[in-house]
Amino acid sequence: MHEDRNSGGLHAASQMTPSGADQEFLALERELTVLLRRARANQAEMAREVHPDLESSAYGLLIRLDELGGQRATELAAYIGVGKATMSRQLRALEELGLIAREPDPADGRAWLVTLTEEGSRRVGTVREARRARYVRQLAHWDRREVAELARLLHGLNDVMAK
Repeated sequence: MHEDRNSGGLHAASQMTPSGADQEFLALERELTVLLRRARANQAEMAREVHPDLESSAYGLLIRLDELGGQRATELAAYIGVGKATMSRQLRALEELGLIAREPDPADGRAWLVTLTEEGSRRVGTVREARRARYVRQLAHWDRREVAELARLLHGLNDVMAK
């Protein structure tokens, strides 16, 4: 229990619903559902901006390659959470679009690294810059500390969800 500063009365720290769920966690679930739905729609839009024939799910692969450079297909599959067959199909499609290339892994001649081509890097960079500019416009009325706090909280949530 805590004291409500506005009324001087005592209230339960968290209110339970008839099903026994905390209101805070129901609100979190609702807001995450909206955020994830919008993120999926945005990912599909950004994928089309990179290339009209790009599958939405492949956009995440391009971002990963843009951020980390060359990766093995098995590393990409583990990161995205798909099997080898699905990853091979997606990589083949990206290669046909001229967005990625495969090159021998210098650390292991039997393995291959997947990298962005110059064209892939250019296209992904253009779309990412446009997305960041959109965030700046949409959140221009927020204090920068609030933006930093949101990023910190989302990072913590992503860390917890990865475990």
